[in-house]
Amino acid sequence: MKLRGKVAIVTGSSQGIGRGIARRFANEGASVVINYSRNPEPAREAVAEVQAAGASALMLKADLGNVAEIRNLVADTISHFGGVDILVNNAGVEKHAAFWDVTEEDADASYVTGSTYFVDGGLTWNYQEQ
Repeated sequence: MKLRGKVAIVTGSSQGIGRGIARRFANEGASVVINYSRNPEPAREAVAEVQAAGASALMLKADLGNVAEIRNLVADTISHFGGVDILVNNAGVEKHAAFWDVTEEDADASYVTGSTYFVDGGLTWNYQEQ
């Protein structure tokens, strides 16, 4: 159990690659924050998987395109677990369309949600305020 006593935030961890990362961290003993932005049901399932591995889990909704929600994600994690040791910026959005049908707004949404800048900044802001 290489990660016993560590706390991980895995963005976009209610499904796909993020969910797999969350499960792996749980198997290694980490407490894991399951982050989702829209549908809570897959997030609940991911929490159950983390807990089945014997690890603690916290399910938090946050739109990673919204700086206030990012700050709350970090603050709620620290309030619940006492800190953050690992951050995996996994969340992302994409428009399932032909390249020529993707608008500038679609590209901007993809960049902002997948941007590590705001989530990393959320950790920094929180620790500066302490």
